[in-house]
Amino acid sequence: MARKQSDPEGSLDEKNNKQDEVEHLNNMLAAVLDYLSDEEVEEIDIEYLLNNTEGLRDWWDQYRERNRKKIEEEIKNSLEKLPLEELESIRDKIKEASNLQA
Repeated sequence: MARKQSDPEGSLDEKNNKQDEVEHLNNMLAAVLDYLSDEEVEEIDIEYLLNNTEGLRDWWDQYRERNRKKIEEEIKNSLEKLPLEELESIRDKIKEASNLQA
């Protein structure tokens, strides 16, 4: 049986996966907006949202990890503009964090 030429827009499986992902994101967004629009909610509880919206905590963790490289680059680019005292303070905080993890 001859192989079908590849679809220029992606395979059917990829399209289905993207549709599933969009549907999942829509469901999470709807759950968050339902919570935010609830008149009985007096104070927004992010932990409640993360714990009670299916998949939201995983999505948030993945988003933060993807954003990590951007944050690291921003920090790296700003270091040369900082005075020596602030650089030393940052170094001390890094050492403290490293000691706590060890």
